This record gives sequence, structure tokens and C-alpha cells, in this order.
Amino acid sequence: MFRAMLILLVFGACVSAPLLASAQNGLSSIVDSVNRLDKNFDAADRSHDGLLSKDEAEAGHVAFIAKNFDAIDTSKRGLVSKDDVHAYIRRLLMHGQPAPASAASSSGK
Repeated sequence: MFRAMLILLVFGACVSAPLLASAQNGLSSIVDSVNRLDKNFDAADRSHDGLLSKDEAEAGHVAFIAKNFDAIDTSKRGLVSKDDVHAYIRRLLMHGQPAPASAASSSGK
């Protein structure tokens, strides 16, 4: 009995190790994409107030934000913060959509 449980435990560890490594790589990719998006946000923020209008996002070549501006701007104030963008990405990820891959393609600065 003990031997069978040990074999199952070792088998489970061998099977799950590649899955965990894959999940770690995916998470690293998401973090890298969000970091690039944050840098692009800062470069597009000409007034340095921590907020972007849709025009600033378009002019600053932050395509991910410009394209999704209305969905990011949930308060409908015409401005978005990094926190707003991060919340939008979290919502997409919670629904299984690949937001950060799109975010990575918005690098222009």
C-alpha cells in the first residue's frame, strides 16, 4: 500500500512539474508585458499627472490603451490611470483572455 502511494506521489510530481514551469513562464511573460505597458504609459503621459486621455494614448503610441480606452475607463471620466489599466488586464485574465500579449504589442517607446 505504501509503495503504491509513493509511486502515485512521484508520478504526480513528475506530471505536474512541467505544468508548474509552464505556468511560471506564462506569469513571467504577463509581468514583462505589464512592465512594458507601464513604461509606455509613462512615456505617453506628457503632463506627468499619472493619467492618460485617449488622445495621449494615441499620440504616445500606447495602442493597447487607446484601443481599449472605453473599457478601461469604467468611471467614464475621460482619463485612465495605471491602476485602471491593471484592473482591466485583471478582468481580462479572470475571463481567460490574453490581455498582456496585446499589451506587449503596444510598445512604441
